[in-house]
Amino acid sequence: MKKIQPQDLTPMNATYYRVDLAYARADNLLFGQRIYRQDALLWLHRDLAAIVDTAAKLCLTNHNLRFILYDGLRTSDAQSAMMQTDRVKQNPHWLEEPRLLSTAGAGGHPRAMAVDIGLETCDGALLDMGCAFDFLAENADEAHNPAHRRYHHPKKIKDHRDILDHSMSEAAEIHNKPLLPLPEEWWDFRFPRDVYEQYAPLSEDDLPAHMRLIDV
Repeated sequence: MKKIQPQDLTPMNATYYRVDLAYARADNLLFGQRIYRQDALLWLHRDLAAIVDTAAKLCLTNHNLRFILYDGLRTSDAQSAMMQTDRVKQNPHWLEEPRLLSTAGAGGHPRAMAVDIGLETCDGALLDMGCAFDFLAENADEAHNPAHRRYHHPKKIKDHRDILDHSMSEAAEIHNKPLLPLPEEWWDFRFPRDVYEQYAPLSEDDLPAHMRLIDV
């Protein structure tokens, strides 16, 4: 299994999108408490960072809308910390199969190969995407989960989601990289499993101090 090096990661901080690192905030929707350090940065693998950068420019140019980046790298230690929050302890069924939350080290986020994105106007007004970022449905299938990409939403919401999807898919084609929009979460874009599972997940110990997300 290949190892991702710190120099393979890019901090996301351009002026044509906005970073709102959700888990560095105490009022995040899912956990209701801060997970990351308040000074944490949003890091992406350089290949995914290039796609997001291009997509954000396309979205701004074509639709006069701005990306909001909510999360990228989520180390295995950060995932473990999420499992220890009061909210998760109050909802132990979230960790039962089929799990609503990933196990530590699983998925694209601990490889910096998944990114969570929303849309806003250039004046900072959130677009209606059908539900909030990080909305967690007890039933994740498309008929019952408004975060699902195939949930039946009004045309306006579908149009907003299409803008985000098309911006990301066009950018992925430009960079000749595969991209998977996660079906259950309109905000999640990642490299496919056969790509990210070639790499070991990152822990806090794999990162220099200035790149770490949590205090361990």
